Amino acid sequence: MNNRRQVRLQSSFELLITLSFGLAILLPLVVFAFIQLANANSAVSAVAAQQVASKLASAAALVGSQGAPAKQIVQIAMPTGVQYIYIGTLTNGIGHSIIFAIRSPTGLSYITAYTPINVSGNLGGISSTGTYLVNVSAQAQCPLQLALPCVYMKPAV
Repeated sequence: MNNRRQVRLQSSFELLITLSFGLAILLPLVVFAFIQLANANSAVSAVAAQQVASKLASAAALVGSQGAPAKQIVQIAMPTGVQYIYIGTLTNGIGHSIIFAIRSPTGLSYITAYTPINVSGNLGGISSTGTYLVNVSAQAQCPLQLALPCVYMKPAV
């Protein structure tokens, strides 16, 4: 009777050791898979942000070439991870860039689209994932600096 109990204990102990080795090998693989998934999601967000920035830059170029009072409403699909959108410069001044600040596993990444004309605006309120309408309008006098014409962007109400 005592011998049988020892055999059962030995079997259970061997099974426990085998499962422990299996988990020790499997756990780093699961962690690695989650890290790769986070990097893939970040890359998809960056590509989507680049497409949105290019779409806004194209609309700004089109409206700007027509001159004031031309307007266009653009529908954009905001990807995940967007922290902030800067129009013109990183201080939302007059410039030639549309800049998306995106959270990534390594920190903030900046996605930029260039426009051949002056752009300005404030899309800072658009940062959560979803679909938004953006009002793109040519201005004879930019609201931030009255001496310059520009294309101004703001969320459509």
